[in-house]
Amino acid sequence: MSTATAIGVDVGSTTFKAVICDGTGRILDHLIEPTRPQMEQQAREGIALLVERLGCDPALPISATGYGRKRIPSARQLTEITCHALGAFHLTGRPGLLVDMGGQDTKVVRFGSRGEVLDFAMNDKCAAGTGRFLEVILHRLCVPLTSVAELASKAERPVTVSSTCTVFAESEVVSLVAQGEPVEGIVFGLHRALASRVAALVAPLAVKEPLLMSGGVALNQAMVRALEHALGNRIAVLPRPQLVGALGAALAVRNSQ
Repeated sequence: MSTATAIGVDVGSTTFKAVICDGTGRILDHLIEPTRPQMEQQAREGIALLVERLGCDPALPISATGYGRKRIPSARQLTEITCHALGAFHLTGRPGLLVDMGGQDTKVVRFGSRGEVLDFAMNDKCAAGTGRFLEVILHRLCVPLTSVAELASKAERPVTVSSTCTVFAESEVVSLVAQGEPVEGIVFGLHRALASRVAALVAPLAVKEPLLMSGGVALNQAMVRALEHALGNRIAVLPRPQLVGALGAALAVRNSQ
């Protein structure tokens, strides 16, 4: 029998994440997969799989966060801001400023010495400030995510992409390719453009706390470097950055017992 104490679920617009933690907040097992329209069924199946793999109590307390949190049965529902702050604090043990970049939104959260939210900003009205912006246009350029960082590093200069709308930016990129601009320069420019939008969210909250990054986009080193350039500061990518929200959800429900 495992020492599992809580389950955390983060249902994002792009990926479904679930973790089981022990009493110290250590992740014993996790699951990451594309979010399905049948979120309730996905949550039941995902949690059952983790419980079976660990051989733990199927009646463990569950907390859910993210885009689809209200569709997870029998779960305590918490905001992404709260869960990401708790998860980031648990992983670092100190106050900080977290940039979480996901498929649907980008969140900037300043948290204190107990993991409490002190301030936050969020871009959730347009895909241009999120991972979706990159996903759409990279697909148009036939550039796989696995080769983005290497391709951007080869660029001699960033090609300016001025459109702030994902749809218009896609059309602009097609025109740039037709004009003979190098694909690596366009990819570099896309990252710079997205980083400048995220930096605008960070600026009002920026203080002396360490800069941290989570979310699926944090796995893209080209994006991390572009954001560091835009902010003029180093960024520490949190361990297993896609799981920070789910970890925070598990910590929250564990602490409430």
